[in-house]
Amino acid sequence: MSSTDPTLPYAGFDGTVGRIFSTSEPSWPARPTAPAGAPNIIVMLADDLGFADLGCYGSEIDTPELDAIAANGIRYTNFHVNPMCSPTRASMLTGLNHHMAGMGHVAHSDPGFPGYAHELRDNAVTMAELYRDNGWASLMVGKWHLCKDSNLSEAGPRHSWPLQKGFERYYGILDGFTNFHQPHRLYEDNHHVHVDQYPDDYYFTDDLTDHAITMIDEVRSSHPTKPFFLYYAHGAVHAPLQAKSADMEKYRGMYEAGWDRIRQQRYERQLELGVIPPGTVLPPRNSEENHEITAWDDLSDMQRETFARYMEIFAAMVDSIDQSVGRLREHLQAMGEWDNTIIVFTSDNGGSREGQYDGTSQYFRTLLVQTRESGMEDIAVDHSRLDLMGGPQTLPHYPLGWAMVSNTPLRMYKINTHQGGHQVPFIVHWPDGLGARGEIRRQYQHITDLLPTLAEMTGIEVPTAKNGVQLPTPAGESFVGSLTDPAVDSTHPEQYYEMIGNRGFYRDGWSAVTLRRPRTPFSEEQWELHHLADDPSESRDLAGEHPEKLAELVDAWEEAAWANQVFPLDEGNFVKMVQKPPSDEEFVAEVRLRPGTPTLERWRALQLIYARDFEVTVDLDYTPGDEGMLFAHGDQGGGYAMYIDDGRLWFAFNGYGDMTVVDGGSVAAGTRQVSLAMKGAEMFRWDARIDIGDRPVGEALDLPVLMAMAPFEGIDVGIDRRSPVSWAVYEKHGPFPYTGALDGVTYRPGELADNAGVRFLDYMLEAGTRFE
Repeated sequence: MSSTDPTLPYAGFDGTVGRIFSTSEPSWPARPTAPAGAPNIIVMLADDLGFADLGCYGSEIDTPELDAIAANGIRYTNFHVNPMCSPTRASMLTGLNHHMAGMGHVAHSDPGFPGYAHELRDNAVTMAELYRDNGWASLMVGKWHLCKDSNLSEAGPRHSWPLQKGFERYYGILDGFTNFHQPHRLYEDNHHVHVDQYPDDYYFTDDLTDHAITMIDEVRSSHPTKPFFLYYAHGAVHAPLQAKSADMEKYRGMYEAGWDRIRQQRYERQLELGVIPPGTVLPPRNSEENHEITAWDDLSDMQRETFARYMEIFAAMVDSIDQSVGRLREHLQAMGEWDNTIIVFTSDNGGSREGQYDGTSQYFRTLLVQTRESGMEDIAVDHSRLDLMGGPQTLPHYPLGWAMVSNTPLRMYKINTHQGGHQVPFIVHWPDGLGARGEIRRQYQHITDLLPTLAEMTGIEVPTAKNGVQLPTPAGESFVGSLTDPAVDSTHPEQYYEMIGNRGFYRDGWSAVTLRRPRTPFSEEQWELHHLADDPSESRDLAGEHPEKLAELVDAWEEAAWANQVFPLDEGNFVKMVQKPPSDEEFVAEVRLRPGTPTLERWRALQLIYARDFEVTVDLDYTPGDEGMLFAHGDQGGGYAMYIDDGRLWFAFNGYGDMTVVDGGSVAAGTRQVSLAMKGAEMFRWDARIDIGDRPVGEALDLPVLMAMAPFEGIDVGIDRRSPVSWAVYEKHGPFPYTGALDGVTYRPGELADNAGVRFLDYMLEAGTRFE
């Protein structure tokens, strides 16, 4: 065979013509390419922002950037989401109803039911996958909240993390919220970001915007025309309410008039703006049991001053969201790409009820209680912290009265299936693609409609199968028609709602809804009936006048619930929050942590102490002059730490902002072990004992058992990273790394407390059958 034989790999190298290259066509694998001129897409999702919190929806808060987008785009005034954050995010990304997507509640439990798996189902196509596979760069910054707590650590599994669900870049928090000045745990792409200490001027919203701009620049500098899809999921305005000083000062004194007057003013502006129909009734302030709001004028002077401060911070946070929009606009205009970028802005649910009646300066404390009679809240304590509020030392949340204002003119709040829980602002802006400027649309649409709408706007098809597996039937329909024609009908004629037992069903302008009373029979609940087409604020219950219509909608809810894996319902015993997979027990075991170990992730760390006694042993070789943190678990919202300072051993306990400090006395040269024992968890109180060697040197009695996600920062060894347990120590030493020889810290979890919820699971399940 000659060297010029065309079957040889390099035929022609003897000087003849290379016949392989003259007779064969080159071939490369196809790669996804977006259509020519395809727009960029930014979907911006605010957190806990109510229907009335933007200037263009009637608010007094300064939102010039979003107002300008609305003035040059389209506002929807009958747009709906799900009544909590994780469920809305799941529906938005998949186009599925939230239970069908696996997200029946927020992603902080794992009860073993398909509608409450609290991770996105495998056979769903996400918006990120859709655009990545069609040639867009797929980017995300912000709050994810779509994987269960037990999967947040470096051990994973990561199958429901952003990059595994279609995003090519990610920066933000996987959890549901964080400290805006000192985030508890940031993630970038597929790993967490190591941070010992944040700059004094750090602010989470600004950091997210910085990373969003950087990601956009990286795409454009690397490819001249490739469009990007950016999902910007704000942490704001979810608690804790924290803002930059200048932004808070801007709103100082603005809310002294109180929630009744501010609500009335918003309502009047809404009528003027046309975002509510003429004749819409402003209902009386909410008065339903466990949801009632006190008249502002009936509050004490201390309450009014404290409550006004909460709202000042909230307004500053809304302002910061608007600033982020402005920064993105300026950057895209400088790039020449603003006009061909689709902007969608909305919120994940209505204004939040989690601050309860009196608000709080410590969010975790309030999560423990849901009634006025708890005795946990102390307005005098919160008032004493006024000057700290908004900064890194407090974790505030506003009271129910301000949530009512956020949702003006609608009834109820986040979690509820009344309109205030799920009717939110929705703005679309695309100068190159939409001719409408400043127009309003009143069609009923739902968050499940967003994915098919964007797909139609950008000329791509939503697949019906993934990896050969058929996808669930989409819940949403494109509403592109109403973007150009204000007179077309809604494409979403009916929708079910369910959240923690609250139920609702919408069909063609009619709504049936319940207000769940925990631990009462579902069969005895009273359904309300509202004709939203005439009464969008649900001011008149028509159940008695139209029993046939009510029965029709109640039956429709039942049918939809079975079709969307809604059951079992939560009867109010919180079984779905308590029931856990047996595999979780693997984490309740002795663990030894060495110096230099990255912070043990918060859920993983919590398993060592939650609702149980525990012991911590520190092995060291003390030399006089050594100082620093031995271990720390928690942050300004609650935690505990042991450290050596000025030759003395100290124990600090942060009980939701209430500090207890124990002086354990001098540490002798050559000391090899110090320890902490926390006992008595069965009474929801801990007694702490501190030992040097086998000698007791201090104690602190009757400390509150930390619960409700506290401590929210994990365990550090030899340092107290990010938000500190003790602010006094932080002011003096910063993270206070230990300077001596520290061999390791061992945690030994004790037995579960007798009154821990999981011990009552069988009883709770049996009791629940009485509430069917």
